[in-house]
Amino acid sequence: VQLQASGGGLAQTGGSLRLSCAALGGTFSINAMGWFRQAPGKEREFVAAVNWITGSTNYAEAVKGRFTISRDKAKNTVYLQMNSLKPEDTAVYYCAAGPSDTRYDKWGQGTQVTVSS
Repeated sequence: VQLQASGGGLAQTGGSLRLSCAALGGTFSINAMGWFRQAPGKEREFVAAVNWITGSTNYAEAVKGRFTISRDKAKNTVYLQMNSLKPEDTAVYYCAAGPSDTRYDKWGQGTQVTVSS
């Protein structure tokens, strides 16, 4: 399984972007997919995750109420809808997949999100 992320770019404060991550090769070994991000000079941090089977979600406090993670099982794709963007959301965003939401063993290539003030 390979993860292919897309949808990053430049947005203004208060704007929106949607990220996509396609699981190429199927999702037979995946029970959770998530998004992480890494800002310059900072460690990678968790953003959001979705249980592939049940659809249940969880979010980092910093993005609750602004970001929405969802999945399309027919397309083997997970999305991250990002609204009310802030400059501190600027980072490289990575999608991840794995057997549980505490163990990710597949990573996408990362997509840059830049929010201007």
